[in-house]
Amino acid sequence: METAFTPFASLGGGLAIGLGAVMLMLGLGRILGATGIMSGLVFAQNRAEASWRAAMILGMIAAPGVIFLVSGTMPAVDVPVSPTMIVIGGIIVGFGASLGSGCTSGHGVCGLSRFSIRSLVAVPTFMATAGITVFIIRHMFGA
Repeated sequence: METAFTPFASLGGGLAIGLGAVMLMLGLGRILGATGIMSGLVFAQNRAEASWRAAMILGMIAAPGVIFLVSGTMPAVDVPVSPTMIVIGGIIVGFGASLGSGCTSGHGVCGLSRFSIRSLVAVPTFMATAGITVFIIRHMFGA
């Protein structure tokens, strides 16, 4: 399986995520971590807390539709696993994000920029684990 090289789209996406993180920090004093936002929505303490979190989640869900309206084509998404594996993967990621006190977006985008020691440990751990996982799946299982 070959991974597409998309430097300009990737740069644009990174800039958009960074801008969103800065705007959320400046506007609400909150960190843009996807699982933390979702968890806070599920267990919201008050209506205002639930409102901004719901807006963020809805924005993430609506983004492909916005891309379609702007470009005329939907973003290509190829998920080569079954829905059951997606659910299992989601549970594992949720557990890992809880265990790691945050997800890749929270630690990688916001934690590193704040020089968080926890993030300085978490991000290399995420990256090494991802590299090992890809190696095992592609080279040992041939997928």
